[in-house]
Amino acid sequence: MAMTDPTDRPTSGWQTIRRVVPYLWPEGQTWVKRRVVLAMLALVAGKLVSVYTPFLYKAAVDGLSGQQRDDAWLLMFGAVGLTVAYGMARLMAVGFNELRDAIFVRVGQRALRQLALETFTHIHRLSMRYHITRKTGGLSRIIERGVKGVDFLLRFVLFSIGPLILELLMVSVIFLVLFGWQYMVAVIVTITLYVIFTVQVTEWRVKIRREMNTQDTDANQKAIDSLLNFETVKYFGAETREARRYDGAMQRYEVAAVKTGLSLSVLNAGQAFLITCGLVTVMVMAAMGVQAGKLTVGDFVMVNAYMIQITLPLGFLGTVYREIRQALVDMGEMFGLLEQPAEVKDKPGAPDLVVRGGEVQFDDVFFAYDPARPILKGITLRVGAGETVALVGPSGSGKSTVGRLLFRFYDVTGGAIRIDGQDLRDVTQDSLHARIGVVPQDTVLFNDTVRYNIAYGNPDATEAEVVAAARAAKIHDFIMGLPDGYQTTVGERGLKLSGGEKQRVGIARTLLKNPPILLLDEATSALDTQTERDIQDSLKAMSQGRTVITIAHRLSTIADADRIVVLEDGNIVEEGRHDDLVTRNGRYAAMWARQSTEEEQAAAA
Repeated sequence: MAMTDPTDRPTSGWQTIRRVVPYLWPEGQTWVKRRVVLAMLALVAGKLVSVYTPFLYKAAVDGLSGQQRDDAWLLMFGAVGLTVAYGMARLMAVGFNELRDAIFVRVGQRALRQLALETFTHIHRLSMRYHITRKTGGLSRIIERGVKGVDFLLRFVLFSIGPLILELLMVSVIFLVLFGWQYMVAVIVTITLYVIFTVQVTEWRVKIRREMNTQDTDANQKAIDSLLNFETVKYFGAETREARRYDGAMQRYEVAAVKTGLSLSVLNAGQAFLITCGLVTVMVMAAMGVQAGKLTVGDFVMVNAYMIQITLPLGFLGTVYREIRQALVDMGEMFGLLEQPAEVKDKPGAPDLVVRGGEVQFDDVFFAYDPARPILKGITLRVGAGETVALVGPSGSGKSTVGRLLFRFYDVTGGAIRIDGQDLRDVTQDSLHARIGVVPQDTVLFNDTVRYNIAYGNPDATEAEVVAAARAAKIHDFIMGLPDGYQTTVGERGLKLSGGEKQRVGIARTLLKNPPILLLDEATSALDTQTERDIQDSLKAMSQGRTVITIAHRLSTIADADRIVVLEDGNIVEEGRHDDLVTRNGRYAAMWARQSTEEEQAAAA
C-alpha cells in the first residue's frame, strides 16, 4: 500500500478551523474555558470603550467651537476635561486589549504545544514504509510552518478579525442612528467591495504561495540532504555540483517569490484605492452636512475619527487575511500529515507481550512491499528459546525483511509470527519493541554525549549500569581515553566515532536494554576483518541466555550458530548446522567455498 504525501491531500480551510477549535474549548479543561471567556469579555469591553471614544472627541471639539447639540451635558466637564477623558478612554481600550492577550496567552501556547506534540508523536507512529519514502527536511518544514500557522490563526482570528467585525457592526449602527442610512450604506458598500476584492486576489495569490512553499521545501531538503552526506560530497569532489543543484532549487523559489511580491503590490494598490474612495465619500457627505447646518464641526470630526478607526484595521485586514489564508494552507498540510493512517496499529485492548522463554515461530509467512513483487513466499521457521539461528543468503533473498517483520515494522500479508505462542498482531507494539534488542549494520547515534547514547537503551539506568554495559561491549577504556570521557559529544549520526566504535556503543545500549530476544542485522558486515573479530566476542557474550536471530553476510561470523537457515528468493532452501551444510555440497557449501577463497586471496594480497 503506497503512502501518500501529506502535501498531496491537505485539509480544507473549514476542516482545519474545526480541528483547531477543540484545543480552545477542550472537554474537562475548565481553566482553559474560563480564560477564553474572560479574554472574550476583555475584548468586548475594549471595543465598547473604543467605539465610545470618538463621542468624547466630538464633544471636546463642539465645546471649543461653541456649538451645542443633544449631548451638551458632556460640556459640563469642559473641553480640557473631555480631552483628558478622551485620552483615558484610549488608554483603557489599549489596557483591555493587553489584558485580553495576557489572559489568552497560556491558552494559545498550550494549544501550540499539544498540536506540536501530537504531530511529532504521530510521525513516530507512522510505518517504516512511510518514512523511507519521505524526506526528513520536508517533514520538518511542514511541521514548522503548521505550528506557526496555528499560532497566527489563534491570535489574529480571535483578536483581529473578530474584534474588527464587532467594531464595524457597532460603527454601522451608530452611523445609521446618528447620521442616517446613507452613511451606513457607504460604509457597508466600502467594506463589502474591499472584502470581495481582497478575497479574490488573495485566492489567486495562495496558488502562487503554495508553489513558493513547494520550492522552499525542495531547496531546504536538498540542503539538508547534501549536508548529511557531507563526506560523500567530499569523496566525489561534488561541492560545485551540489551548489548548482541547490541554486537550481533556489532559482525556482526565486521565480515563485517574485510572482508573490508582484501580486502583493496589486493587492495593496487595490485595497488602498477602495479604502480611500470610501473614506472620501463619507467625509464629503459629512462636510456637506456641516455646510447645511445639519451637523456640527464635532460631528464632522467624529465621522472622520470613526472612519479612520475602522479603515486602519481594515487596511491591516488585507495582511491578516493573506496570512490567515496562508496559515490555513500550512496548517492544512500539517493536519493532512496527521491524517496519514498508521499502517501498523495495535488492536483495541491488545495485551502486552509476555516472554516466558523467547521462542520465535514464523508460520507460513508471506510478505510483499509491493503486491507485484513478493519477498517472502511462505517461510516456516522455529527459533527455540535461547537458541541462536543465523539467516544467510544472497541480496534480495528476504533476510532483512524477516528482521523487520519480527520487530513489526510491517505486518505479514499471510501467515503469522509468534513469540511464545503469541501472534505479534495481537500484542502491543510497545511491549514487543521492549523485548527485542536490535544491533543493526550501521548504528546511528544521536548528536549527544556517549553516555546519552548508551543510556538510550534504558533511560533510568544508573551510572554504574551504563559503565558496566560499556565494559561488556569492550568500549569503556576507549571512552575513558576521550577528552570528556562519557560526556564527549559524538557528533551528528555519531560521525566523530569510527565504525567499530559506533557498533560497540550500539552493543552497549542494547545490553543496557537487556532484551530476551536479540536481532543482529548484519551487525559487523560494514567493519574491517580485525574490528569484526573484536566485536564478535562482544556479540557472543551478549547472546548468552538470549534467543538470537543473526542476519549475516560473512559466513565466518555465524559458523558456530546452533542452526543456519539459507534463504533464496523468499524461500528456505537449506537448514542445519555449519558442518552439516558444508558436507551437503548445496547452496551454503557453495557460498562458504566462495567466501573462503575470497578471504584467502584478500589475506594473501
